[in-house]
Amino acid sequence: MKARSKELIDRAISAMLGAIELYNKPNFPYRMETFAILAINGWELLLKAKWLDENQNKLKSLYVYERRKNKNGKQSGKEYIKKTRAGTPFTHAIDWLAKKLYEQKKLDIAVFQNLQGLIEIRDASIHFYTVSQDFNIRLYEYGAACVKNFIAVLSEWFKRELSELGLHLLPLVFLNLPAQVEGLQFNVEETALLRFLDNLDKTQSNPDATYSVTVNVEIKFTKSKAKDALGVHITNDPNAPEVRLTEEQIKEKYPWDYKTLTDKCRDRYSNFKTDNKYHKVRKSLMNNEKLGMIRYLDPNNEKSQKKPFFNPNILQEFDKYYNKNG
Repeated sequence: MKARSKELIDRAISAMLGAIELYNKPNFPYRMETFAILAINGWELLLKAKWLDENQNKLKSLYVYERRKNKNGKQSGKEYIKKTRAGTPFTHAIDWLAKKLYEQKKLDIAVFQNLQGLIEIRDASIHFYTVSQDFNIRLYEYGAACVKNFIAVLSEWFKRELSELGLHLLPLVFLNLPAQVEGLQFNVEETALLRFLDNLDKTQSNPDATYSVTVNVEIKFTKSKAKDALGVHITNDPNAPEVRLTEEQIKEKYPWDYKTLTDKCRDRYSNFKTDNKYHKVRKSLMNNEKLGMIRYLDPNNEKSQKKPFFNPNILQEFDKYYNKNG
C-alpha cells in the first residue's frame, strides 16, 4: 500500500495535468476558471503531502479540531475533530497549509503569494461572479507561474521530475488577447481583484529566481526549426490581436537602412544599378511588412521625418530581378 504522502503526490500531479489539459483545449470558454479550480486542488494535495511528510505521515495532523459547548453553554476544554456534513473528518484547507509551511520556511514567499492570487481567482470563479475574459493576460501570468512553481517544488521536496509526464506550460496561442488594453472597463469586483493581484506581484524582484509570483508575457519574433514552434503572421487585419514591438525588437527585425540595403545589393549582384528599376522594386517590396517598414525618426512625433528599414530576407526577393555574383 502506498504511503499517504506518496498517494497525495500522485493525485496532485493528476490534478495539475488535468488543469493544463483542459486549459489547452481549443474553444473552451471556461478555460482560466477551470484551470484555477483544478490547479488549486493540485496544490492543496501537494501541500498536504508535504505536511504529512513533515509530521511522520500522521493523518490526524491534517484534521481540524474544535471545542464544543457543554450543556451549561460554556466551551469545553477538550478538542474534538471537526466533521463534515457527511460525518468525515474536516481537513485543513490550502490557505492554512500554505501559511504554516511559509512560516516554517518550507515554502518560498513567491510561491505563497502566487497561491494567494490563484485562490482569489478560484474563489471569484466559483462564488458570486465569473472573471472577465479581459483578465486573460494577467491570469495567464499567474497560471504560468503556478505551473512553474509546482514543477520546482515537486522536485525540491520529493525529487519528482515531471519531464517524463510531458507537462507543458500554458500556451500563449490560446489566450484571447484584447486588441486594446487601454479601453477595457472593469466592474467593482474585477477592479478589486485586479488591484489585489497587482499588489501581490509588486514584491517579486528577481525574474530569474526559481519561484515566481507571476510570469511576464513577452512576445519576440525569432527563427526556429522546432516542429512545435508557434507560428506568427504579420497582418493588416484590424481585428487581429495587437502585438507591440519594443525599439530593440524592431531594430532586430529591420536592421538595414537604405544605404545598407543598397551596399548589400551591390555586393550580391553583377548587374545591379541604383536606377529607377531598383527604386521601383524596392518600393513595391515595402508593401510587405515581413520585408520592410517605414519608421518615424521620432516615434512619438508623426510629423517628424520618415526613414525606411529592411529585413535581410528582402534579398531573396531581389534575387528574382538581378543576377547573383559567381
